Amino acid sequence: IAESFLGTEYVAHTLEVGEKEQLVVNLTGLDCYTFFESTLALSRAIKLGKTSFEDYLDQIKLIRYRNGEMSDYPSRLHYSTDWIYDNEKKGIVKNVTKDIGGENYDNNVFFMSENPDKYKFLNDNPGFVKRIAATEQEINSRDYYFIPQDKIAELEGGIKSGDIIAITTDIAGLDVAHTGMAIKLEDGRIHFIHAPNVGHKVEITEKPLAYYVLKNKRQTGIMVVRPLEPGS
Repeated sequence: IAESFLGTEYVAHTLEVGEKEQLVVNLTGLDCYTFFESTLALSRAIKLGKTSFEDYLDQIKLIRYRNGEMSDYPSRLHYSTDWIYDNEKKGIVKNVTKDIGGENYDNNVFFMSENPDKYKFLNDNPGFVKRIAATEQEINSRDYYFIPQDKIAELEGGIKSGDIIAITTDIAGLDVAHTGMAIKLEDGRIHFIHAPNVGHKVEITEKPLAYYVLKNKRQTGIMVVRPLEPGS
């Protein structure tokens, strides 16, 4: 399913539509988050044998929002670490980073609450900022793990095709700067299928994931999240 999106244009801010939070779907243009979210939602719907458009929307809502319940902007899972925590709690994924050999990820998030001007809904609704700040405190109270960039090649044997990859960053206040999915190619190595950036299309990296992360100075490592069989 991820490969079916190859060549799809990257489009930024696809979810920031209208004057209030709504269930937005756009499969003609994807950012790095909506790429793996759409892949996961479609996969789950097919596995469950529920393939109407309404079934797909149900999966999107379940995946995108805290406890699967959409209300307003703060109910969306904005930080990747929070997304991982909530979707693991819902039984949708398993964070396998520690199992593979990940190390403690000493990181605090605060970027959204300290930069509300960069987010349309926060800029328009100052009351949301306090709620986002409270969520950030919750995130910072949890333990997370990551695989440092210089150990990805050594540990990539524990990564499977279809795993969701969250690339950690040294940008202050952020946890993850980019996301995509793992895919094993004929060379036996784990590569990265993702929506790269504005002006690019969904692609599979020519070189392995380990090389992709190493070449970017702001990328510090990865988290590995494994989708679970629905109903398991």
